[in-house]
Amino acid sequence: MSITMDNIGIVVEDLDPVIAFFGDLGLELEGRAMVEGEWAGRCTGLGDQRVEVAMMRTPDGHGRLELSRFLVPDIAQDHRDAPVNALGYLRVMFDVEDLDETLARVERHGTQLVSTQIVRYEDAYRLCYIRGPEGILVGLAQSLS
Repeated sequence: MSITMDNIGIVVEDLDPVIAFFGDLGLELEGRAMVEGEWAGRCTGLGDQRVEVAMMRTPDGHGRLELSRFLVPDIAQDHRDAPVNALGYLRVMFDVEDLDETLARVERHGTQLVSTQIVRYEDAYRLCYIRGPEGILVGLAQSLS
């Protein structure tokens, strides 16, 4: 049996600043489209829906992030302030070449460290969580090997 991950989805209120943030993080905008119609509602179980979608991909082409802004129906729940130990999908993590440079690059988006420090996991990684636009939780890891 073979399986590969296609993408991870994040629902946002405003696509443009979130696209800019993930662009500065290093992802590339693959495309934007409006997704609507009866077929889409059958897939999601939401019925009539209208969603603006932006697909972003990692430079190596192996990871994709689908950003969605629902126009119809209204947003059902808001989990953006959930702590790291909340149930359900919580964050996306990226392996970055230089953690300090990456943090400096995305600082203009108002990002904040979730903790007050970057931590070291043995001799393997430097790690941190940040909150990006709209409170999106992003993990960053720099390999030390």
